[in-house]
Amino acid sequence: MGIVIGIDVGISTTKIVGINKDGIVISPLRIKATDPVTSLYGAFGKYLHDNKISLEEVEHVMLTGVGAAYINEPIYGLPTNKADEFLADGLGARYETEIDRMIVVSMGTGTSLVQCDGDRIEHIGGIGIGGGTLQGLSRILLKTDDIKQVSTLALQGDITNINLLIGDISAQPLSGLPMDATASLFGNAKSNASREDIALGLICMVLQSIGSGTILSSLNTGIKEYVLIGNLTLLPQCKDVFPAMERLYHVHFRIPKHSEFCTAIGAALYYYQGILEKKQKGQHHYGKCK
Repeated sequence: MGIVIGIDVGISTTKIVGINKDGIVISPLRIKATDPVTSLYGAFGKYLHDNKISLEEVEHVMLTGVGAAYINEPIYGLPTNKADEFLADGLGARYETEIDRMIVVSMGTGTSLVQCDGDRIEHIGGIGIGGGTLQGLSRILLKTDDIKQVSTLALQGDITNINLLIGDISAQPLSGLPMDATASLFGNAKSNASREDIALGLICMVLQSIGSGTILSSLNTGIKEYVLIGNLTLLPQCKDVFPAMERLYHVHFRIPKHSEFCTAIGAALYYYQGILEKKQKGQHHYGKCK
């Protein structure tokens, strides 16, 4: 067997990985472009070039993501199919963490939630808060939608100048809520708040909302393992926000090594899963992904 290429096609960003016959991920890559088709072909060409992979070495190409809908032809004449994005999320997260029972939190433009329980992988919902929210509000309030710039500003911010904490409204901790727990996002913001404080407030608002939505989605399931994937996992503020929520709610948030590439990894694994299922049924040809 040759290399299987998994490609997560966004509207302007494409992520690509290769998985070899030994199940090892090869050099994940991300490319930005003005449209999904340009992004995909640019990523594919650069990936093959950088890793010195010839077309003959590629066994199959698997596409996923919202931008995959714009691609309806074989990539460079190679066998090409599409993988369900939510299933790819689950397969990629399971590969990266080796956890069988979890909720996968895909933090993209919005946030989708996928519940994994053994071989059962199911999309259970999501919230319309994510990177798009952070970009839009930053564009209005900070006059920039460059997430790296916003994140850098936030490193100098003070969250107590933005959020209202339990200690601001109570003389003692409330049941299950320490004094530094958030009582109200942006509840303490002033009209002259600094750009640094606003940037931190926006990032914390988005991350805390995602974390709270995830925890609520797992009520009555017994699941306390949450795997975070997607571009927002690269924000350094994740290292502060999610551990604080872990301590408060006694859960565990994980960010795997290849967190931003998990969906692309899962797309490639979708192909291998199909091969395995065909072999188990005594068939030898892999058909189209649904």
